[in-house]
Amino acid sequence: MNLKLLVKLSNIVAAISIVLLIYWVFVFISIEVFGFKIFRKNISQTFAMSVLGILALMGGSLMINVMFNLTRIAQKHNQDAVVELKNDPKRWILGLIITFPVIFGLLFAGDYMTSRKKQNMLIQSAKSIVETNSGRSEKLLSYEFGNQWLNETRDTLEFFEKTEKNFPNVSVIVRDSVSDAPVFLAFREYNERFNEEKVFIEPAKQSFLMRTTKIDRDYLNKVFDEGYSEIRFSASDGNYELFYPYVKGDKIIVLYFSDYQRYGKMGS
Repeated sequence: MNLKLLVKLSNIVAAISIVLLIYWVFVFISIEVFGFKIFRKNISQTFAMSVLGILALMGGSLMINVMFNLTRIAQKHNQDAVVELKNDPKRWILGLIITFPVIFGLLFAGDYMTSRKKQNMLIQSAKSIVETNSGRSEKLLSYEFGNQWLNETRDTLEFFEKTEKNFPNVSVIVRDSVSDAPVFLAFREYNERFNEEKVFIEPAKQSFLMRTTKIDRDYLNKVFDEGYSEIRFSASDGNYELFYPYVKGDKIIVLYFSDYQRYGKMGS
């Protein structure tokens, strides 16, 4: 048995394992810090478990290396000449450093592709609502705050969500006023309320106030003031939003799609 060769092989395996572990940690930190959504669930889980395999390789190589080196010492076969590296180690270090921005670029590109796929899916869902369910969609346009419209809107959105397996959450945004202050209301779920005497309690607009950012308000004001019809999509850390204006004559609503996914779309 050539112990010297086995020790050399174990050193190579250990070195490769260390490099792989460094890359794995870099990829993991990049994904967690920047919220990249790239791979599908099964690939993501396999990738997460791979670190155990790398650590197992490193541990096994270390044990083999120690055992065989001790055996060589015991057999007094440790008189081997020192082999000097012919290659400049600076080149290897430089090459290793260069690969990190390349890997980060690939991760960023994968996350961008995932966002694009999600954007296309949300836009197709919005178009499907408007085009294939024109009768129901027109009822949404006839906004009048009250029990009847709220019930019809709830039933319509529930119908949309149940007819498509991968359909995201959808709400209807309108502009109204509360205490003479202009606000945006978002409607999705609605349950009629009754007091102890079984008397119907009128819904309050304040219960449907939509929390918005300045960017959201600027966009929505442009839609309701100018009839702006451009779609607005945003993606951040697995959260996806799509504002889809629906304008017909002087009636305007905005279909708001929101979805969250923990994993990406790449892979099988």
